[in-house]
Amino acid sequence: MYLSTRRLFTAILFVALFVMTTREITDPDFWWHLRTGQFIIETQTIPHTDIFSFTNAGKTWVTHEWLAEVFIYALYALGSFPLLTLTFAGILTLTFGLAFARCAGKPYVAALAVLLAALATAPTWGVRPQMLSLLLTSVFLFILDKWQASAHAQRTFLWLLVPLMIVWVNLHSGYALGLVIVAVYLFGEIVQTIGEPRSLSRLATIALVFVLCLAAVPLNPNGATMFVYPFETLTSQAMQAYIQEWFSPDFHLVEWQPFAWLLLGTLAALAFSGKRATLTQIILLVGFGYAGLRSARNIPIFALVAAPVLAEHLWHSIASRNWIAPTPKRLTRGMGIVNWVLLGVIIAAGALRVSMVIENQSASEREKFPAAAVDFLQAQKIFAPLYNAYGWGGYLIWRMYPQTRVFIDGRADVYGDAFIEEFLQAYRGGSDWRAPLDRYGVRVVLIEPDAPLVAQLARDAAWQPVYADKQAVIYTR
Repeated sequence: MYLSTRRLFTAILFVALFVMTTREITDPDFWWHLRTGQFIIETQTIPHTDIFSFTNAGKTWVTHEWLAEVFIYALYALGSFPLLTLTFAGILTLTFGLAFARCAGKPYVAALAVLLAALATAPTWGVRPQMLSLLLTSVFLFILDKWQASAHAQRTFLWLLVPLMIVWVNLHSGYALGLVIVAVYLFGEIVQTIGEPRSLSRLATIALVFVLCLAAVPLNPNGATMFVYPFETLTSQAMQAYIQEWFSPDFHLVEWQPFAWLLLGTLAALAFSGKRATLTQIILLVGFGYAGLRSARNIPIFALVAAPVLAEHLWHSIASRNWIAPTPKRLTRGMGIVNWVLLGVIIAAGALRVSMVIENQSASEREKFPAAAVDFLQAQKIFAPLYNAYGWGGYLIWRMYPQTRVFIDGRADVYGDAFIEEFLQAYRGGSDWRAPLDRYGVRVVLIEPDAPLVAQLARDAAWQPVYADKQAVIYTR
């Protein structure tokens, strides 16, 4: 089979996306997700109270990501970190593949829009339950776009949203995005039905699908709690104030520039194409654009919404001005062979890059997390109550649970705003830094060498340094 230039270009795009999304596992929360999945599989129970910390043991824990954690640990058990890395790169590639399928102007204009969308989301990539939520967002948008564009054929397809919602509500609290997206398409259909004489059966279909998706939410181990859990997370003041991915994007940083380009490019395409955007598109763009500006965590959702809109209006501008290049001559046998060779070389180079990322996992772990310090604690059998850096709690859960339980980890919803402030009271090394350590009977402190608390520990005769490297210090009393 001859490989045309257009097909070669599309193949290169997806090879590039897979290579780009293949990254070392560095997310601090990955480790407690991994341990939770192991706990669920080995005990055949889903925890509903905290089991990982000694400071909040027994406190209510809404394990909203339980199925994603089982999935993550199952992959780890089957193929360790390489399988996890490759699987989540595949999930992200499929996510953007579905966005590409929704785009006009294939392959070149569509590729430009999708690549820009991918770059805008790059800072959020990783082996995380959020990536499963992102995939399902892309699936929902794909199904709803196909349904909206069809007269009749895709109505059966629309019913897939209901079983997908049942899966989603057990994977991640981001299921609420699915409900919002369906509601927007439903509203758009209502407005169209009012404005034009048309069959009410389409409106009835999507309305019933929305109701069934709502009814699917309690079908999880936490029951109806999942109706309110996403909103409790969104209203946490401590999470908004201290957790970086909840911050607004800092456009002074290079990593957030693609989001700015995507946002401005989409607005420019809408303004100059001469084609009117649909009400559904406008609501989704405005809503998720605002959400992305408010919190970097929401940028990927905007990117999935914006990429097809950008491609559609950019392609309309090109087509309406007759800027389309003439159809190339029939592909010769020689060119077909050259294209296959070129694709083979690109795949080989991509495979080499992917293998380098996989081989670097151990070094990356030791660079990002206190691996050597944990080795020391385990060798010395130091399992006393421990105060730890916030971003290291998940890693300590993976390496040291159940012998040692952490002071805090990335489950901010479990600890609550008041406790996070209490943790920071010690970490900041102010005049009352001893109070939280005394209150919880802390005997060991494991934090970064440049943490403000270290200066106070160094001046206090009750605390003795027992370990130090460029990554971490350990004090005991």
